Amino acid sequence: MFSIEHEFDATVVTLVDEGEDGTAPAEDVTVSAFEECITLTQFDARRNDSVQITLTMGQVRDLLVALDLPEGVYRRD
Repeated sequence: MFSIEHEFDATVVTLVDEGEDGTAPAEDVTVSAFEECITLTQFDARRNDSVQITLTMGQVRDLLVALDLPEGVYRRD
């Protein structure tokens, strides 16, 4: 399940894991798409704090391409 919200400076998508096959659900992941970057935020219960990862738009493009490639090391031109 997910939700989408359009804020002043970002589009925010929240991914909700409802658990599958009897597994405990993971914490929600919030993806915030800004003009210059994308952030992923998830609560870490072990640390009792949220963890955030920031991807540049170049990294996001690389990730999208990488999902369709076999193992290896690549450089995007």
